[in-house]
Amino acid sequence: MTSAVVVGSGPNGLAAAVRLAQEGFSVRVLEAEPTIGGGTRSSTLPGADGLIVDVCSAFHPMAVASPFLASLGLERHGLRWRWPEVQLAHPLDGGRAGLLWRDVARTAEGLGADARAWSRIMGATARSFPDLVPEVLGPVLHVPRHPIAFARFGALAALPASGLARAWRGDEARGLFGGIAAHAFSSLDAPFSSAVGLMLGAAAHAVGWPVAEGGSQAVADALAARLRELDGVIETGVRVRSLDDAGRCDVLLLCTAPGAAASILAGRLPAAVARSYGRYRHGPAAFKVDYAIEGEVPWAAPDVARAGTVHLGGTIEEIARAEEQTLRGGMPARPFVLVGQQYVADPTRSADGLNPLWAYAHVPNGFPGDATEAITAQIERFAPGFRGRIRAVASRSVAESEAHNANYVGGDISAGANFGTQLVFRPRVALDPYSTGVPGVYLCSAATPPGGGTHGMAGFHAAEHAIAHLRR
Repeated sequence: MTSAVVVGSGPNGLAAAVRLAQEGFSVRVLEAEPTIGGGTRSSTLPGADGLIVDVCSAFHPMAVASPFLASLGLERHGLRWRWPEVQLAHPLDGGRAGLLWRDVARTAEGLGADARAWSRIMGATARSFPDLVPEVLGPVLHVPRHPIAFARFGALAALPASGLARAWRGDEARGLFGGIAAHAFSSLDAPFSSAVGLMLGAAAHAVGWPVAEGGSQAVADALAARLRELDGVIETGVRVRSLDDAGRCDVLLLCTAPGAAASILAGRLPAAVARSYGRYRHGPAAFKVDYAIEGEVPWAAPDVARAGTVHLGGTIEEIARAEEQTLRGGMPARPFVLVGQQYVADPTRSADGLNPLWAYAHVPNGFPGDATEAITAQIERFAPGFRGRIRAVASRSVAESEAHNANYVGGDISAGANFGTQLVFRPRVALDPYSTGVPGVYLCSAATPPGGGTHGMAGFHAAEHAIAHLRR
C-alpha cells in the first residue's frame, strides 16, 4: 500500500489527507500542537468558562462554497452551519451603517442612491458565483470552464479596490465594499485589490457568511472524522523539523510556510526552489482580542447587532490609509478591525448571560506592541458604552499567534503577502506550485494556490498532483 505523511492538521492538511486516503493511501497526519485544526481551532475564553471562542478563522463562506469540502458529507460527522440574519455590517460615524443581507435587493434598498450600482456589480457577481468558484479555487494554470463569467469577474477584479469603489457614491456602500476588500491585508490602491472584495462580497449573497455550530473546531473535527473513517491516523504533539522526523513514506505533504518547508528539506531542495522559498514574503499581522460581554454590543446603528461580522474602520478612505500605514510597518491609531458576533447565529457559544466577542486588528508584521486598547477604542467609537459591557478580556499578541501556529510567520494569518506576483504565483512562479522539487514531497498550505481561507482546496490540489505523479 502506498504510504503518505501529511505535516500539519489545518484545513488544507486534513483535506489533503482525506483525498489521499480516498485513493487508498495509508495516511498519517503529524501535528505539532496538542490540538488539531490549525486556523480552525476553538477554545474557551479565559476568565469566562463556558464561552467558546474561535482562535483564528471564524466565518466560513468559502468552506460552504468549497467543491471538495462539499463533496465529503461532513454533516454526517457533526458539522452544522449557522447563518446570522445580517451577513455583515459596516458602521460609520453618526449612527449610520451599511448592511449586507443574503438578499441582493434588500441590501441594495438599504444603500439608497447606490442601489442600482450595487445590484449591477455585486449582484451580478453573486449570480455568477457558482461558475466563479471552480475558477477562483482551482489551480492557477487551467482552462476556464466558464470563460465569459471568469473574464467579466477578472476585468473588475483587476481594478484597485479604491478605484472600483468609485462606482458607489455613498459612504455606506463604499465602506461596505472597502471593508470586505481589506480582508486581503493589502493596499486598497493596488491592482487586483478588488478581487477579494468582489469574491467575498458575492459569497455573502450567494452562500452567506456562516459559522460552525459550537466553534470552528467543528470543521477540523469533521474532517478528522472523515479521515479516520478512511483508516487515516492523526498524531498530535509531533513536531517535524527534518525529513527523518516524518518517517519513511512514499509521499510527503507539508502544510507549512515555505520557510519551514525549506528548513525541513534542508540540503535536498533544488537551489532555485530554495531561493524562491527564501524570497517568499509575509504580509501584515493580526492582533487578536476576545471579550466576554454582558448582553449585546450597544451599536449606535441598532441593526449592526444582527450581523455576524462587523468591519470597523470608518470610510473607505480611512481604511485605505490605515492599511497603507500597516503595510509600511507603522501602527495606525485607528486600525482596521474585524469583529465577530458568532453568538448571533450560534447561541451555543454563550453562557451565564455572557456573550463572546471575537476581534482582531490589522497590525504590522512582527508588531511587538499591544493593540488591545486600539481595538477596544474602535468598537467604542461605533458602540458608545461598550466598555461598560466588558466582563473579561483575553489578548493574543503577534508573537503568541506565531507560537500557537508556526504558519503565521510574524503574525501573518494569510500565510503570505497578497500583493505583487505573490497574489497569483505563490509560493513561486512555477507550472506546479505544489512541487518542492524534491521527489514525492509537496507543499499544501495556504502559501499555495488558491491561498488563504477555510476551503481545503490547496490541500486538495496538492494531493491531486501527488496522485497524478504516482500514476505516471
